[in-house]
Amino acid sequence: MNVTCIGSGYVGSVTAAAFAALGHHTCVVDVDPAKVESIRSGSSPIYEPGLEALIRRTVGKTLFADTSFASVSEADLVFICVGTPTAPDGTADLTYVKSAAESIGRHLSKDRFTVVVDKSTVPVGTADLVSRILAETSGLEPGNHFAVVSNPEFLREGFALEDVFFPDRIVIGAEHERAFGMMRELYRPLVKRERFGEFLGDMPFFEEGMNRPEAVWFETDTKSAEMIKYASNAFLAVKISYINEVARLCEALGANVQDVARGMGLDSRIGEKFLQVSSGWSGSCFPKDTAEFLATSRKADSELSIVRAAVESNRDMHRFVVRKAERKLGSLDGKTVGILGLTFKPDTDDARQTQAAFIIRELLAAGAGVRAHDPKGMSMFREVNPDLPVHYCDRPEDVAEGADAIILLTHWREYLELDWSAIGDAMRQRYVLDTRNFLPPNRIVELGFELEGIGVPPRKPAAACGTAVETGH
Repeated sequence: MNVTCIGSGYVGSVTAAAFAALGHHTCVVDVDPAKVESIRSGSSPIYEPGLEALIRRTVGKTLFADTSFASVSEADLVFICVGTPTAPDGTADLTYVKSAAESIGRHLSKDRFTVVVDKSTVPVGTADLVSRILAETSGLEPGNHFAVVSNPEFLREGFALEDVFFPDRIVIGAEHERAFGMMRELYRPLVKRERFGEFLGDMPFFEEGMNRPEAVWFETDTKSAEMIKYASNAFLAVKISYINEVARLCEALGANVQDVARGMGLDSRIGEKFLQVSSGWSGSCFPKDTAEFLATSRKADSELSIVRAAVESNRDMHRFVVRKAERKLGSLDGKTVGILGLTFKPDTDDARQTQAAFIIRELLAAGAGVRAHDPKGMSMFREVNPDLPVHYCDRPEDVAEGADAIILLTHWREYLELDWSAIGDAMRQRYVLDTRNFLPPNRIVELGFELEGIGVPPRKPAAACGTAVETGH
């Protein structure tokens, strides 16, 4: 089939590369010539493990890129994969979606039936809006010349290729049987796992993914499909906020949140996923999606009070981390704090709306100086936070220079292998706050560090407490 993907960001580039790998003739359209040239040259416009390798294998064969919307006229399916940032009132800003729809409409052909797919996360009712724009711009008739489908993405950054090829479910919202039929045909190689080996056979996720259950194919109406995406992300945000609140209570009462979470997760009704403690959820999805979902519920006079509480609790969790460091140091004024991790999670360069931005802003406001490192996200973090006077370090060990504390915010695997002896020598105080309960405690404490986590007993060097080192977790 002929597929066009509008937008080469996290969703568009992964979606396009996946369809190209399945054998569909796929064109990525982006108004940024640099991103288009990047794809044409076999490079990925974003950092996502495995994506660049897949682009190199498919580009010029089944994957193409252009700044022109001309490919729309020959497309069987057109995917809208553009950004939907948060507007000042909390709702999703659909400027890019509307612009894409207008450009698509100007290139629709009256001689073929085209399915236009909302892949971006969009508010309930957006499919109807896009359909109206297409009809007005093209002069063609919905249902006769084109149809709009909602096909929300459920990609985890850092695991996007695994998720796109081996998803738990594929949700399709449409109002026309012909549109459902074309979506079934598009996804058939993925659902049936046909033609997988040509481009994917030696990729790290492939063999393990082939042992996973086949995706559940779920068809519904467009509004329900749009709602599924928001309801899913909001639920996960609530779950994270809940375990973070439990972690704070564990600290107050002397319990261990890692054991508590493990015990909870053994209940099949709860499950172990999204019960990992952190400094709070963040990134380009959860803050935006919860804000939109909450704003929509208020407009409908049916406020989602649980989502509102999760948002408020999450802000409290960010502040909790700052207060925890402040209690240890006595005052943050004049102190230097090293930050490890600026992206909202490992294995991505996405540094939009991260917990690091909030926490660093609070540290600076309290008078602290901040030194920071991230393996992939420093460039984007600096770009989206140009007002923050942060000293960016090329090496993770360099955040320790003259530092009174180090706070780990993102659990990049390479932080497990740091030279903690050299780090300790460079610090003024050997204090580490691990907000992910991730670092190897024994190795760090043996070097004279005090190591604190979230919701777990603190670990102090034996000389500091006069007895054997606490066991903790």
